[in-house]
Amino acid sequence: MLGCGHGIPGIFTCHEGAAVIHFQDFNAEVLRFLTIPNVNANLSKKLQPAAANEANHDTGVEVRFFAGDWSQIHELLPCVNDNEKDLNSSGQSPTSGYDIILMAETIYSISAHQNLYGLIKKCVSRPHGVVYMAAKKHYFGVGGGTRQFLSMVEKDGEQAVEHFNISHKCMKVALFVSVGFMAACLVAEVADGSSNVREVWKLSIK
Repeated sequence: MLGCGHGIPGIFTCHEGAAVIHFQDFNAEVLRFLTIPNVNANLSKKLQPAAANEANHDTGVEVRFFAGDWSQIHELLPCVNDNEKDLNSSGQSPTSGYDIILMAETIYSISAHQNLYGLIKKCVSRPHGVVYMAAKKHYFGVGGGTRQFLSMVEKDGEQAVEHFNISHKCMKVALFVSVGFMAACLVAEVADGSSNVREVWKLSIK
């Protein structure tokens, strides 16, 4: 779970049978004083007597916590795709990575979008890994939102292709062909007519 905060979605996956749950947040203090106490309070029966940040050998559940920036945290995460030379190719061969990546309220800052998306591409398993993103349609005052993030995802891998029409004159036309890495579909929308629209999106490998 990226930008985990209280870690509620990750805690839910553990109750639903997930064998490995890794919580990530930028601040170690958030993990220490918010995420870990919340995990212990809600998963005590599943995790005892194993200590936080290690596997529970009785239940087989592994819960770990990682602090760091999205641009560098992949160096610490154990489930990362080794092949970084072709991140935009989904391929058909299974790879290491996370089957499900969860994130909520992580895309409010446009300046962080590229690092976040780059981390997703490094960490999602292929070809069947998915990402669930819960966020506001627009974050007033900071410029981010689901539309801005999805626009970046859609343009990922867009390539300029040159075509030549040979007649009396040689005309060069530049076209853009989308060979994006991920496809997006809307899972849920919450709109009460008085507050910001909230959405849940599913991103999957093309």
